[in-house]
Amino acid sequence: MKPPQPPAEPETESETDADAETGTETETEGAEHADHGSRARQELFRALTDDRAASENSLAELAEAAGWPLPTAVRAIAPATPGETQQLATVLDDALAGMFAGRPCLLVPSPDPDSRAPLELPLRGRFAAVGHAVPLRDAASSLRWALRLLALTPARAGGLDARAVFVDDHLSTLLLLQDEPLAHALAARWLRPLADLTPRQSERLEVTLLAWLEGGGAPEAAKALSVHPQTVRYRMRQLEKLFGPGLRDPRTRFELEMALRSRRLMAQVRRQHSRVSRRTARVVTADFTPVVVGRMARVNGL
Repeated sequence: MKPPQPPAEPETESETDADAETGTETETEGAEHADHGSRARQELFRALTDDRAASENSLAELAEAAGWPLPTAVRAIAPATPGETQQLATVLDDALAGMFAGRPCLLVPSPDPDSRAPLELPLRGRFAAVGHAVPLRDAASSLRWALRLLALTPARAGGLDARAVFVDDHLSTLLLLQDEPLAHALAARWLRPLADLTPRQSERLEVTLLAWLEGGGAPEAAKALSVHPQTVRYRMRQLEKLFGPGLRDPRTRFELEMALRSRRLMAQVRRQHSRVSRRTARVVTADFTPVVVGRMARVNGL
């Protein structure tokens, strides 16, 4: 028979404490590493969106510390609900999160400016504005215009049909409305001949003039407005009396079209925001599609 083995000695207190300390140190080092990476990403976001251009070397160093390879082009994403920023950052592995103009936003690489496929699934069911694709040094521009589109886009109650709006689809709108006081000044300057008319007369002639400028003639304008060509010709004779020979000048026609378009867009934004504010104050989804001339005409009874 084998002699009985002595019972195993319990670990000494010093050994147990050492193991615990080792585990704590590992956890601490991991937390410190994660915290360092988070700070590095925030610093990189600030460097990319600062108006003061950072050197390529400093950006490369920040990108290496952040573990975020510098792309050639990026897009901005501005969620309507700030709390969704971190959710999107988790879903989009290559997203860089940070604060811009007091709002949490994201930058995502955009190797193909014409492709939206990588963003379609993560943004499905979310209301957000997506900036245009820009070179890395212009990241702040994409962010500014995404936030501007978000401000112009009225939110309304929605659900799974919520969707993102893209700056690419609203470039002319943003250009015309980038400075609303200036847009008002443009309209006041070029549409002054209509100032003495009644609101109904002025609106009817504005719609006709814009359709004529866009269509290039009375038949095309009549088709857009769903009226008889003679009606358009009659109104155009009225407009010629008010504006004189300027209607035949290319520069005047260009300025008039810009003034009419900007006034129409400003009126549409006001109507949409007013309509939405009556329904709900919740920000869920949006639809910022300019109203076509024909629809305006029908609303006005033309």
